[in-house]
Amino acid sequence: MLDRLVTFFKALPSGESGKGHFSRNDPRLAAAALMFHVMDADGERRKVERKRLSQLISEAYGLKGEALKRLLEDSEQADQEAVDLYSFTSVLKRNLDEAARIHFIELMWDVVFADGSAHELEENVVWRVAELIGVSSRDRVTMKQKAAHRAKQAVQEE
Repeated sequence: MLDRLVTFFKALPSGESGKGHFSRNDPRLAAAALMFHVMDADGERRKVERKRLSQLISEAYGLKGEALKRLLEDSEQADQEAVDLYSFTSVLKRNLDEAARIHFIELMWDVVFADGSAHELEENVVWRVAELIGVSSRDRVTMKQKAAHRAKQAVQEE
């Protein structure tokens, strides 16, 4: 899962503002904010989810220390302040082609299944994001099945 997330984040263009904060138009901030949103949807954020996201962003962008901390803080704050998902999904829709948008939904499912199950509120978030970025129901369900299968395999390997 981390390799796919790293590849995805590396493909996003940079949009860091000059004041040390990340712009609301930065696709890295938008993607990370949506990841925070889906992690929180079931009311339980696990430390392992936060740690994975932090490691992923660090590896993908070579961000460490204050820069990494700033992106995580900015994206988490952006998610908390958002009144809807559109501000994030519109950034991704402008910056990602169809295949990359489908791949992003797959990554969201991987985050959902990181704890071994999908809560109905997490599923709803992924469904809404998919709709807003133009991913078909068929592709959304296919990505869910793939992520569920990977999660099941990971549990069996443990």
